Amino acid sequence: MSVSLHYLELMELGRRLHAKEISPVEATRAQLDRIEALDRRLCSYALVTADLALEQARKAEAEIRKGEVKGPLHGVPIAVKDLCWTKGIPTAAGTTIHRDFRPQEDATVVHRLRDAGAVLLGKLQMTEAAYADHHPKITPPVNPWNADHWSGASSSGSGVATAAGLCYGSLGSDTGGSIRFPSAANGVTGLKPTWGRVSRYGVFELAATLDHIGPMARSAADCAAMLGAIAGPDDRDPTASQELVPNYLAGIRRGLKGVRVGVDADWNAKGSDAAVTRSVEGALKVVEGLGADIRPVRFPDPAQIIVDWIPNCAVETAVAHLATYPQRKSEYGPGLAGLIDTGRALSGLDYQQILLRRNDFRGRVAKLFEAIDLLLVPAQPFASPTKAMMGRLGEDPSLVQGLLRFTCPFDMTGSPTITLPCAFTEQGTPLAFQFVAAHFAEDMLVRAAHAYQQATDWHRNHPDLT
Repeated sequence: MSVSLHYLELMELGRRLHAKEISPVEATRAQLDRIEALDRRLCSYALVTADLALEQARKAEAEIRKGEVKGPLHGVPIAVKDLCWTKGIPTAAGTTIHRDFRPQEDATVVHRLRDAGAVLLGKLQMTEAAYADHHPKITPPVNPWNADHWSGASSSGSGVATAAGLCYGSLGSDTGGSIRFPSAANGVTGLKPTWGRVSRYGVFELAATLDHIGPMARSAADCAAMLGAIAGPDDRDPTASQELVPNYLAGIRRGLKGVRVGVDADWNAKGSDAAVTRSVEGALKVVEGLGADIRPVRFPDPAQIIVDWIPNCAVETAVAHLATYPQRKSEYGPGLAGLIDTGRALSGLDYQQILLRRNDFRGRVAKLFEAIDLLLVPAQPFASPTKAMMGRLGEDPSLVQGLLRFTCPFDMTGSPTITLPCAFTEQGTPLAFQFVAAHFAEDMLVRAAHAYQQATDWHRNHPDLT
């Protein structure tokens, strides 16, 4: 099957660029033209950096012509979530308060992508300060599969642009599920690394101990290539891990034979709708057919940790916004303002109890991975929720807790996960599941995900935007 240029996987585009079958300038111009044609209705970009992209593409083209290929991202057009600082380029983090902020330097992840030779198409739209809702004055990105359905939060622009062929890969962030929700909603592959695996320097903070930065792309191999470029220690971020960064692509073809995959069937099914349950069961059959050792497990009860996530996030968000809140409260959207007020009202005693429960839960999950290599779970309990359904989140705490069921526990533990398309709903919108691994086992995640994607075609489906 012939694949349109704009829907090529990042790794395949890189191969063609480095073989000189197409030039970085041609690929970049094609992306800019497609953004111009489609993004007025998709609203995935907060800002397009056309001049910079063409300048970087010309530089990459000259280097490739001389045989100076830096790696798989060299010459490939990508985009980053608009909470990543970009030197001299507005970085608003989905807010109106920061709309005029022009950083004096790049975020570490942006700097590393540039060093890898990637071409920056622009900054991707997001919810206000990376929390649940878009600012009332900002138009949310539109799901390219069905405009009536949720495009995810908060890396909504990253999911939409990657799915719609408006970039070959993107960066998102995940504090409670915001790489995984838009990956699931838009049918792309998203990798949330171990907390600390990727530097957070120069990235607007939502909740310091919960924030993860990671790649969103069209395949596990694409995510592996991007993670390899951005991961690693950083003198400017003392919380970045000193763990050496492996070559995530080196063992990606090793397959699933003998890999111990844990499944808590009761947890996966409880609260999940029928379409989600069917899609996860289908994914499990594929994984078992590839030779994985399926092991029944009991996941530590996450009910309290899910309840604790909101006040934990709220306190950290209140700290992150001390410079502007409550002084400029009138400029905040109601969702983010409400979260900060919750954090400011929490007592020290209550917060310490949350931290103790979180540490206990983290230890129990770590223990689980002594018996398994991977855990297989849904990405979310609701199959492709509509925008109308998600509009009730603020009125229904049980809906919020249900949505977070399979995501926020792994932000509270800092565990790495990868989200993969695995089915479609009757409405033709994507469904997804997750693999979860032990800390710093991203190589196992991409290996398992690649094996699954070699055996299936879900990730090769694209929305019809003609």
